[in-house]
Amino acid sequence: MSSSDASADALDRVAGLTSFATVGTLGLVQDLTHAVLDSIGDMEGADAEVVAEETLCLVAVATARAAAVGLEDEPTPRPVVVQTLLDLPFTYRDYLLGKAMIEEERPELSQMAEEVHERLHKKREFYTTHLPEGQFPGPHALGDKMELWMGRISPPKLPETPMERLDSLGLVAPTVAHLKLILAYGRRGAPPGAHGGSE
Repeated sequence: MSSSDASADALDRVAGLTSFATVGTLGLVQDLTHAVLDSIGDMEGADAEVVAEETLCLVAVATARAAAVGLEDEPTPRPVVVQTLLDLPFTYRDYLLGKAMIEEERPELSQMAEEVHERLHKKREFYTTHLPEGQFPGPHALGDKMELWMGRISPPKLPETPMERLDSLGLVAPTVAHLKLILAYGRRGAPPGAHGGSE
């Protein structure tokens, strides 16, 4: 294989896994966020923005960790894919902010960007600390970290503990399934059951 062919293959791996993981991450974030918000309703202290940002940072970091393990034998695409996934909270917020600026014709919204990025950076740092590099977040470890996440997004004075809420909502299993899917894609170069892309 020529060097140009190898480079093209590496780019294909980066594009394919990144787009697949991004779609999965945003879909899971929506599912988790909706489940949590539906469970707390308009309870005093509930903050939909906090729930959305914490959930996005948790899932982005966990997805990046799964992709990194899946790409252990692929040193070329690995750093790009992992960093792109770690940056998803910032990318998504930049998209939402830019869209609002265009739709509402309010360029002054750009002044919010630094504040939002600083807030997201602190949240992401929390999860990168608790989900260490080089380790796949399996059910037990992920359950422990999602208990922390539930505690951070829950309104005060709830009757249940964060773990009780996590169990009653059944949020660990779909998250583990998502991470296993990303791991499998990284190792196989395609998602399980894939039959190729567009011709």
